[in-house]
Amino acid sequence: MENKRFSIKDRIYSFKYAGRGVVRLVSREHNAWIHCAVTVCVIVAGGLLGLSTFEWIAVILCIGAVLAAEGVNSAIEALCDKVSPEYDEAIKHTKDLAAGAVLILAVMSIIVGLLIFVPKILSLFH
Repeated sequence: MENKRFSIKDRIYSFKYAGRGVVRLVSREHNAWIHCAVTVCVIVAGGLLGLSTFEWIAVILCIGAVLAAEGVNSAIEALCDKVSPEYDEAIKHTKDLAAGAVLILAVMSIIVGLLIFVPKILSLFH
């Protein structure tokens, strides 16, 4: 990669391209649709249950991490499919690892959500 001079214009374009990536993720990737639906439910529940600032921080970090991991996974899958449209065991391994990373973050996020939301829901019945 050549060493280019810093340019404000190029930095602005980089945000534009990143924004396109976010739009592509939430508009075309089926698994991201699930994450977004869960995100809406969690935000509504958090608002209704009155999460503290630190609880919101944990929830937002989990949401961001899962969506970012899904974006990386989708990018890896797209690149793998372009490079090797036919079946390849190494490509399968790569795609499985990327999907596994998303699963790990999703499960961790569910655990964080349970730790935050279950006590709040139970307190409604006491």
